[in-house]
Amino acid sequence: MRSPSRRRPRALLAQAASGALLISLSGCWTGAGGGGSGGDSINVLMVNNPQMTELQKLTAAHFTRETGIKVNFTVLPENDVRDKISQDFANQAGQYDVATLSNYEIPIYARNGWLHDLGPYAAQDTAFDQKDILPALRQSLTGDDKKLYGEPFYGESSFLMYRKDVFAAKHLTMPAHPTWQQVASLAARADGARPGMKGICLRGLPGWGELIAPLTTVVNTFGGTWFDKDWKARLDSPAFRKAVNFYVRLVRDHGESGAAQSGFAECLNDLTQSKTAMWYDATSAAGSLESASSPVKGKIGYAPAPVERTDSSGWLYTWAWGIQKTSHNPDKAWKFISWASGKQYEELVGKESGWSDAPAGKRASTYTDPSYRKASAAFGDVTLNAIKSAEPGNPGVQPRPAPGIQFVGIPEFTDLGTKVSQEISAAIAGRQSVDAAIAASQRLAAKIAKEYEGR
Repeated sequence: MRSPSRRRPRALLAQAASGALLISLSGCWTGAGGGGSGGDSINVLMVNNPQMTELQKLTAAHFTRETGIKVNFTVLPENDVRDKISQDFANQAGQYDVATLSNYEIPIYARNGWLHDLGPYAAQDTAFDQKDILPALRQSLTGDDKKLYGEPFYGESSFLMYRKDVFAAKHLTMPAHPTWQQVASLAARADGARPGMKGICLRGLPGWGELIAPLTTVVNTFGGTWFDKDWKARLDSPAFRKAVNFYVRLVRDHGESGAAQSGFAECLNDLTQSKTAMWYDATSAAGSLESASSPVKGKIGYAPAPVERTDSSGWLYTWAWGIQKTSHNPDKAWKFISWASGKQYEELVGKESGWSDAPAGKRASTYTDPSYRKASAAFGDVTLNAIKSAEPGNPGVQPRPAPGIQFVGIPEFTDLGTKVSQEISAAIAGRQSVDAAIAASQRLAAKIAKEYEGR
């Protein structure tokens, strides 16, 4: 597999400094104060998802009390935090010691020298037990130089969720390893099983991290790819076209109302509120579906990500911690990471909030812990198998020029993926044909391909 590491560095740095490395935004930012951290404190910039806000609540009473290190958090929505991180790290401003980065950003940031090598810290911190981190996640957070640049806070893949009671009432059976054709048939038969209930929910909301994530896994297993091994754009190939047509047709015929504006949050709500019988999405959704307050707790079945031409098709994603290269407090930053991603923290969340809220998907030991196994009986093994079977370097039927399952691991993909998602979302909404969406998307991808051909 070829690496895109020889991308022109000046152009890349300019993109990052302007906030375009990851995604263009119009939002405002309110930070933790200028100048970076110092003394017995560190600055942490992180996404505002539920697992992170829980971490913020627990830090002072546990981490700070134990270590004396104060943590100044800046917590922002996903799009905003990506934009702020890209600016601060690209400029090496050093305002933040630690930031939440995904397995998409970390190899790119490492390539540009923006991150600390965490390998020596992990090797010396025997209590952290680096070998307990699932291999797929360790690999995804490693740079081209084979050094470790991130530690996962939680990990996820994707799977199919369905209402067991609805299936039983309609005499439907979910295969142990469903194909997408079987899922389409089940969606048609489950459609209308209850008043207002649709057969399936699939993301249609524009965004490289919204619609494009599940759609790209469908493209992979149908035999398609964004780029071939020689960096030729292949969005207009028969396999890519077939996958997009299938996805659009399925969500239009049997998907949720307002599908073109439905993302992860909307589909989670639809399944929780009995508005849909199935949902294909992130394994991390199970924690919410099985929480004590969920009206569908115990009613959901979980099956592997549907396939066509591949043995598996689940994606691989992690929110992880990275230390900025210019951090003034890398040792203290590592102590925070070691605590937040350690076994003891999962146990703390299990005791304080319940094991279904634990940031799982990253450690092998989590899936042997009796308390977690009891809480995750319906979905734990399916999740673990999905993460273990994910192959970011080989997710389809042909060689790829860059790693990634639900994304292509190049800096330009955030912009490309978002623009392509807008075209396909318009097709889902009925504002244009799939052929028109694919033609426009191919032109966008071909422009990117020209910058990489021959590398």
